[in-house]
Amino acid sequence: METYSAMREDRQILIITHISQLLDLITGFGGFIVPLILWATQKEKVIGMDEHGKMVMNFQISLFIYSIICIPLIFLFGIGFLLLGLIWVFGIVMPIINAINVSNGVACSYPFTIEIIK
Repeated sequence: METYSAMREDRQILIITHISQLLDLITGFGGFIVPLILWATQKEKVIGMDEHGKMVMNFQISLFIYSIICIPLIFLFGIGFLLLGLIWVFGIVMPIINAINVSNGVACSYPFTIEIIK
């Protein structure tokens, strides 16, 4: 028996995927876990989820890498505090901008993101 598994368009789940990154502000780690679960469970069900999921995961991994790089800069030059602040603001602003873009049907992007997951 053959099963039919058509992909559906669901902007709301894509918006939630981007916004869920802000859970880091509440839980400290939910901003990585929740989008990962959404991406893993919905990438073959929702049109665009694979692309958006990879984008969000790459952004989260990039923020983590940039934050780790800032730690020695705190001790060496003191500029690490400023850079961590910029990373923190970037980590809040970009998911909101991209959630708005998804709701308006506009293409999303996360600048300065390292493309680890292709």
